[in-house]
Amino acid sequence: MSEQATPEEEPADESVVDSAAKTEKQIAELEDSWRRTAAELENFRKRCAKDVVRAREQERTSVAARWLPILDSLERALEHASSDPGQIVEGVRAVRQQALAVLTDLGFPPRDNETGKPFDPAHHEAVSTIADENLVPGTVAHVVRAGYGTDDRILRPASVVVATRGE
Repeated sequence: MSEQATPEEEPADESVVDSAAKTEKQIAELEDSWRRTAAELENFRKRCAKDVVRAREQERTSVAARWLPILDSLERALEHASSDPGQIVEGVRAVRQQALAVLTDLGFPPRDNETGKPFDPAHHEAVSTIADENLVPGTVAHVVRAGYGTDDRILRPASVVVATRGE
């Protein structure tokens, strides 16, 4: 028997070759698409990183600009340092109010009236304790350094003295 291709086998061979060629073409197209997508993703990452740096710089500039009036007030106070001590104290109080207003505008208001509140490690930093029968144990007896922020965003916890049981 001779091994010649019959007319019935030839179309099957051609369809296999055509199918293989189509598959290779699809693979090449998919690889090209994948490379382009990977390049676009890398470019996107670089743009995002630049945007983050730019946004941080803009925010830092904005915050620094908010502090300039306070520095101006301090310089005016220093120019009048030889004036009446009462006026200097009033000037310092005004500058303090300006600084508190800036912190409040930035979302970190002072945490006032902490004395008498239950000690909360999320909002307070215990720096000492005091045994006093007149105070409720576990409450803030005295604020050493004020805290700033809201319940969910603390810039700095208040440094406090905590009441303990009297001995």
